[in-house]
Amino acid sequence: MNPLISVITLTHNKLDVTRKCLSSWLRTAYSPWELIVVENASTDGTREWLKGCARGAGDAGVRVETIWNARNIGCSTARNQGIEKAKGSLVVFVDNDVALRSVAWLPTLASALERDPAVAMASPKLVYPFPPYNIQCAGVGISRSGRVLFRGRGEPRDTPAFCRRQEVQCLISACLMARKSVVEEVGGFDEAFNPVQFEDFDLCYRVRSKGHKAVYEPAAEMYHFESVTTAGTPALPNTGVIIRHGLLFKERWRHAFEKENGPADSETRWRRIRVPPLESVGELPTI
Repeated sequence: MNPLISVITLTHNKLDVTRKCLSSWLRTAYSPWELIVVENASTDGTREWLKGCARGAGDAGVRVETIWNARNIGCSTARNQGIEKAKGSLVVFVDNDVALRSVAWLPTLASALERDPAVAMASPKLVYPFPPYNIQCAGVGISRSGRVLFRGRGEPRDTPAFCRRQEVQCLISACLMARKSVVEEVGGFDEAFNPVQFEDFDLCYRVRSKGHKAVYEPAAEMYHFESVTTAGTPALPNTGVIIRHGLLFKERWRHAFEKENGPADSETRWRRIRVPPLESVGELPTI
């Protein structure tokens, strides 16, 4: 009997991408899994669409539970709500701008945890949703000065260095599976990082500080539209939040990453990737 897996996602407007991505998850080749949607006061028709999505998911054998918030309470708080509701021993945090590529993504990530009891977190190869489907993120490196590297960003998805499972310093919560017991052990996501940014890196370091491992699992692939979830939200000054929360993360974990063999600062320069508009992205192939 497979373990129940709880998939947790957040919504706040961005109906077009939510519709494309959440609908794709229903083609997942795994049972049983449940979908927990934390709806943060959307005003663009997302709430109404989610009610229909729940009916469709039920027809596909997927139980859906929706938490309806009266305001946007922030990423960490909302995910903690989802964790509290989750019935699975494994929880998966997935952003609403991530679409299905590997139909067996859930059992593949679960096998990475089952293979080694010390592994508490696993993330797939995230690729861009347009040909040639280059890498968006293959795990995260943190330099000794605290600069962030999305490993493999912009590189061909078959680049050998990113085609092997390996332990990494951090994973992004755009798509991240974890043992629920371990997430609860460290207290979930820290609400000091609300509304968003660096909450996932902080969680990874807290989990790792307890002796657990985080791994990148390239055998599972998912599409990521990159920053659609947070971009263009008027109430979210994203650049300022990144700076403020980046400083908090560095203050909290400098004692750890400055002793690790992370990437050189010169490797962390953010590579500009030309991303086509959402409306130009057609049907996404699955593997």
